[in-house]
Amino acid sequence: MGNLDISMSPLMRKSVRRGRAVRQSMRPTIVAPRARKVPAYALLNESALRAIEAQADWILEHIGVEFRGDKTALELFDAAGATVIGERVTFARGSARQLCATAPAEFTLHARDPKNTVTLGGDNVVLMPGYGSPFVSDLEQGRRYATLVDFENFVKLSYSSPWLHHSGGTVCEPTDVPVNKRHLDMVFAHLTLSSKPFMGGVTSPERAQDSIEMARLVFGAEFMEHNAVMQGNINANSPLIYDETMSGALRVYAAANQCVCVSPAIFAGAMGPLLPAGVAAQTLAEAMVGIALAQLVRRGCPVVFGSFHSTMNLKSGALTFGSAEANLVTMAVSQLGHRLGVPVRSGGGQISASNAADGQAMQDSTGAMWATLLSGAHQVWHSAGWLEGGLVMSYEKFVMDLDHCGVMMTMLQGFATDDEAFGRDAYFETGPGQNFLSTQHTLRHFSSANFAPALPEAGPFETWSETGRLSADQRATALWKQMLADYKAPPMDDTLYATLTEFVANRKAAMPDEWY
Repeated sequence: MGNLDISMSPLMRKSVRRGRAVRQSMRPTIVAPRARKVPAYALLNESALRAIEAQADWILEHIGVEFRGDKTALELFDAAGATVIGERVTFARGSARQLCATAPAEFTLHARDPKNTVTLGGDNVVLMPGYGSPFVSDLEQGRRYATLVDFENFVKLSYSSPWLHHSGGTVCEPTDVPVNKRHLDMVFAHLTLSSKPFMGGVTSPERAQDSIEMARLVFGAEFMEHNAVMQGNINANSPLIYDETMSGALRVYAAANQCVCVSPAIFAGAMGPLLPAGVAAQTLAEAMVGIALAQLVRRGCPVVFGSFHSTMNLKSGALTFGSAEANLVTMAVSQLGHRLGVPVRSGGGQISASNAADGQAMQDSTGAMWATLLSGAHQVWHSAGWLEGGLVMSYEKFVMDLDHCGVMMTMLQGFATDDEAFGRDAYFETGPGQNFLSTQHTLRHFSSANFAPALPEAGPFETWSETGRLSADQRATALWKQMLADYKAPPMDDTLYATLTEFVANRKAAMPDEWY
């Protein structure tokens, strides 16, 4: 009933429009699901999975992984029985997997507001916004460098949407703040403008420590000693390298018992083998080493096995996102993570190399999101806003993606088959050839039966034409502006807010600005 059929009478059209308005006014507060009821799809059989795992072991035994500049990490691996020669670490077959065995298969990620607390692992699904874009765009101001105001806007939008369960991390890079200080503003925004789980800084061990200290002010040091409230995103420098920045930040989060998300980033043919099996095997090898290090720092530290991978246009060298091959790797990596026994972060989400929130962007995003959610991934990064291969966070695509998040999470719930679902009583109220619009069964369920997108409908052709023929991205502009206008910050104690503000001011005053 999204578009009114042109064969309807004017009276019928008026009635349906009135019904649509009533539906919207009576729509209950959305409580977004956080668990799947539709089982994950197993792409690979046992033989294929064993072959990939064997290749990962071969890489770690015969090639190894370098830890550049991190003497502490090398000493930990040496003490654990790995072979350390210079900065390269190799592992006997199966030993890296064994070191990962103490990581929990499922854990709670606590939020400032307990109702936003999530679980990672099991049948749970946690969606979060895009990450790391230096640019933002909207239809009115165009493409531009992101600012702190943009960052704060996306935190607000993420908090306002029921379909995102997590506030994210560097949702976009606030380039108007010095490089060495922007982590303070970002964590402050996550802690004050949202009450959902969040990510801290990782661009140096010191910035990771700042992030943890800010969280301790809010959650309490004793609570964080035993509970995860934040995550750090640790990227391997593929192929097969961890630099001191990443491994150092990893150790800081692990020592504090906070979640370490280990995410190799492999572009097929450039930073790893060209074909999907090779990408999956190298991803597993690099991730196991990072997870092992977290466990050596603190046994039982919560971790997430992440992946960020893509294919390339082998004619131009440009990255492609949402491709069939990358989506297959996403599905394989989830299976490998489940077998490793830790929660899995998808390599996809709603990603695209498109330069605009157009048909290509939504096609790429839909394909990647389908693969991600079918695979059984537990945490889905880049669920909203991503354009230009991650260079841009788009305001319009953000709210378009939110609707698709709602569609996908609704589909993961399946549907009921009890007596009420069949609506038998409705058959006694109407007859063959008659409609069911006014039956009691329809009236009982009309406000909640179908997913209702937030993006305004275009309406029938005549209405769409009369109202300016606005495309979906043009209609999205009004929606994100309205969401920001309606935003209300979650409450925070005034004393706590002042304490956080003072911490940020003192840390900024203690160091000169660095812009590179």
